[in-house]
Order: sequence, then structure tokens, then C-alpha cells
Amino acid sequence: MARHGGPIAAALAGAILLAGAAPVPAQQPDPAAAARLIGQLMWGREPVGGPFALTDHTGRTRTDAELRGKLLLVYFGYTSCPDVCPTDLQEIGLTLDHLGDDGDAVQPLFISIDPDRDTPEVLARYVGLFHPRLIGLTGAPEKIREVALAYKVYYARYRPPGGGDEVIDHTGFIYLMDRDGDYLGFFPPGTSADRMAAVIRAHLKE
Repeated sequence: MARHGGPIAAALAGAILLAGAAPVPAQQPDPAAAARLIGQLMWGREPVGGPFALTDHTGRTRTDAELRGKLLLVYFGYTSCPDVCPTDLQEIGLTLDHLGDDGDAVQPLFISIDPDRDTPEVLARYVGLFHPRLIGLTGAPEKIREVALAYKVYYARYRPPGGGDEVIDHTGFIYLMDRDGDYLGFFPPGTSADRMAAVIRAHLKE
């Protein structure tokens, strides 16, 4: 990935693991596409984020516009993700707890990159495991792809060598958006709740 962003990007990309990565993905995920999106995110080559209209875990249509006035924590993943997604969602939930009453000014979103399996009913059971204020979002595959690309999210389905259930190779950034829906920055996978809460508190004072 160094050729897409120099040695700093290469080092960061090495630290930001692709969740569920496998040696020989059956669908041939595109490492060049992943590197390109990571480079765009890290170096600010293109805007990050944008409008969406997706279905939440209660079956209601939710848009970005109705969330104005709050900071957003946006995470892309899927409910059957074996490790990175639940770990990061747990930290997001703990972040809101650490913020206390200030957490009311922050809205966490979990956008599924597996809309075929992650129905609103499945999302409803899942998001409740992490925080009562976490909103799960799904939608038509083309809509999910559009939103993911706007956030520079890479993902690709594949079946692991030797068989087994289909999994998804994906980047695992946690995006922080301001009260107007503009991009502030990202937290890499594995960021602690204490760290996220400290950064968010600083933005809440602005």
C-alpha cells in the first residue's frame, strides 16, 4: 500500500487491519481498491461522508438530515463479523457511558455492509447488545455501496478457503461527524473508549 500514500500511509494501513481477512478469498477482494480508499481517507483527497436514507432496526426510514445537531459516530460492519465489529461496537457503547449526560449529544450509527442477511429484525437483536442508543441501519445493496463509498469504506464478500459461511473483508474505521454532518476525522480499529470520549468531549465544547 505504500505506493498509494507513502511510508506513513503504509504504516497506518498495516496497523488498520481488514476485519475477517483471509489468505485466499474466493471472490478475489481488491487490495488496490482498499489501499486507494484508505489513501483517500488518510490524505483528504476527497470529501468523506454524505447524505443517506436507510432503514433502521425498527423498520423506519432514517436520513442524515434528521440527525443534525448531534455529533455522529459512524461504524460500518456486519452482525456475523467474528471479532473486529463487536469489539469496536463495545468500545463505542462504553464511550457513550463514559460521556455521561454529554453522550446525549452524540448519536452512534452501525451501518450494515451485509444487507442481505442483516434485516431490521436481525439488527434489532444485535445493536441492543452494545448500547440502547445505537441505531442499526440497512438498505438495498446498491444504497449501502453508495454510502460506504462516500465514507471511503472498502468491503468485499468471500467464502473462506476450505468452505464455511461467507464472510466480508472490510476496513474498520469509526468516523466522527460534526453537528452539520461534516467529517471531523476517524478512530482506527481498537481505539479505546477513553480515547474516543476525550476527543469527543473536546469537540462538544466547540
